Amino acid sequence: MIPDKAPGEHVLHASGDLKKEAHIPSFEKYKELYIRSVESPEEFWGDVAKDFFWKTKYTGKFLDYNFDVTKGEIFVKCMEGATTNICYNVLDRNIYEMKLGDKVAFYWEGNEPGDEKTVTYRELLQQVCKFANVLKSQGVKKGDRVSIYMPMVVELVVAMLACARIGAVHSIVVSPLSFANDFVCLLLDLSCVDQPAFYKTCQNKVPILVLSFTVEKCIMLKHLTKEDEAWSGSLSPPAKRACPDLLQEKQKERVRKVRPPPQVFHVSFVHNSFYLNSSCLINTGLCAHGRLSRSLDGSRLLLLSSHSHRTQYIGWITGHSYITYGPLANGATSVLFEGLPTYPDVSRMWEIVDKYHISKFYTAPTAIRLLMKYGSEPVQKYKRTSLKILGTVGEPINPEAWQWYYSVVGEKRCPVVDTFWQTETGGHVMTPLPAATPMKPGSATFPFFGVVPAILNESGEELEGPSEGYLVFKQPWPGVMRTVYGNQERFETTYFKKFPGYYVTGDGCRRDKDGYYWITGRIDDMLNVSGHLLSTAEVESALVEHEAVAEAAVVGRPHPVKGESLYCFVTLNDGINYNQKLEGELKKQVREKIGAIATPDYIQNAPSLPKTRSGKIMRRVLRKIACNERDLGDVSTLADSSVIEQLFDNRCCTAV
Repeated sequence: MIPDKAPGEHVLHASGDLKKEAHIPSFEKYKELYIRSVESPEEFWGDVAKDFFWKTKYTGKFLDYNFDVTKGEIFVKCMEGATTNICYNVLDRNIYEMKLGDKVAFYWEGNEPGDEKTVTYRELLQQVCKFANVLKSQGVKKGDRVSIYMPMVVELVVAMLACARIGAVHSIVVSPLSFANDFVCLLLDLSCVDQPAFYKTCQNKVPILVLSFTVEKCIMLKHLTKEDEAWSGSLSPPAKRACPDLLQEKQKERVRKVRPPPQVFHVSFVHNSFYLNSSCLINTGLCAHGRLSRSLDGSRLLLLSSHSHRTQYIGWITGHSYITYGPLANGATSVLFEGLPTYPDVSRMWEIVDKYHISKFYTAPTAIRLLMKYGSEPVQKYKRTSLKILGTVGEPINPEAWQWYYSVVGEKRCPVVDTFWQTETGGHVMTPLPAATPMKPGSATFPFFGVVPAILNESGEELEGPSEGYLVFKQPWPGVMRTVYGNQERFETTYFKKFPGYYVTGDGCRRDKDGYYWITGRIDDMLNVSGHLLSTAEVESALVEHEAVAEAAVVGRPHPVKGESLYCFVTLNDGINYNQKLEGELKKQVREKIGAIATPDYIQNAPSLPKTRSGKIMRRVLRKIACNERDLGDVSTLADSSVIEQLFDNRCCTAV
């Protein structure tokens, strides 16, 4: 599975200085620890568990599971019987045992330059204790489900940790206005007894709050407001209504009793084509800390005394693992950015890097391609000398964007940690380690500790050597999901029924001759063209390799002969005009990179692509445009809805 030695050719290496600082400085050390993690998980994860306080120890087997639906109910048990409190581990211990009370936990940077805030570990603990008492005063108790919707502010972290401190289960909502009906289903599935709804601005059109039930209690954060406004009596809570009975100043700073967490630690809401309206349940104990240990063991010393910056929203699993719990468990300093990466200009990210001396920068390929469109000059306006490691997450990154990130942003001295994982996995499952893994642009490289991947064909047979097929995992690790909340049958059907004995990721994967893994995209993003399965991600990558293309999105369009045809949307770099010559070059490039079967039928110039506020391309909308279907469904999640009409107006004439 893991090659005996790392390849020496066609790879990039971390600098010698970084290797000297690293917890895992070589490929040989990585392989030694990896083998130990899969062959002796109790010993490996037991060592990680020693870094935490445990109120009670586990009893029985350290890890027990069944991945085979033909042998009974699917289950994963890890450290059964062990109890702890995550909030205590990430705050109290850091303050009182590690003496980090005066260290900055978070720098907050608002959208407007100069709008900023600093919170130390001690101040964070005080705020968490106060809000924990607010929740208790409202009747929230151990095991209750609390749904939270807030912008990227420190108070969001406070609310999460307050829930963890008193044993309540938190579920962070990305944007209820984006998928109102699904949000209602989520709240009903969770049976939320208290639904703190937080609004950035006054919203008087919130259908989710009146569809099926009335929210009895709603705690609001006054954010970006200056004056109180009279409440109109609407069932939609105003953003600015005062809550004098909940003023935190009335609350004691310390929660007298720190409770062990409930059996469920947090519930994450996944909303996409494959995991629609699923509530993923991840256990506590080392199971919750399994997510923390990914930050701990993968980059422990890389985070201890440094500042890290992630551009994802906390509502996504990335924010749980690598903005809130992971960095705090390491005693790290992080930057929370509530703003646009291009405001007031396209240099904003690099200004923030210099301002806070950020050493680790973690973002999505979509954001990289967006900034790449503007060239290197906005990046090079700033020094960025503090940067040591760059990271990507959220989708496969095409090699050209990877190279730009590595060469321009990182100046070829910062390794790129291209991580693959899912909400369901709780943390990285395929990733290079900064100092240990030789890098290949676009490859997620090798499995993380405890993770045993395999590639299967359509018949469920494991493929050896260079191959391509379904990516699955053969055994669990502490951070993997336990069930779909309240729907075990759906859990088993979605993740285990197709290939009994394996956890099915739903992603395609290719393994090259050196054993490196390359994520090819969602299996449901595959197109069947004349009987050939084509990965949209692979076609997009081929298009973006052309020097004129900043970004590309590929969808399928029905074809009377081939079944499906390729309809491609391309966003060009500034100053480039779309013409027939360029179109011919792009088709030729795809044909040469992949093969004649992948030659695009249609290529449309798209100055902008429809994206959500989190930066993900809405391919569902693009498929509608390609087919000239105006019934787009819910598009309220779009960051800029004006792009829709532009794309319809510019449709390829041959597709009319």
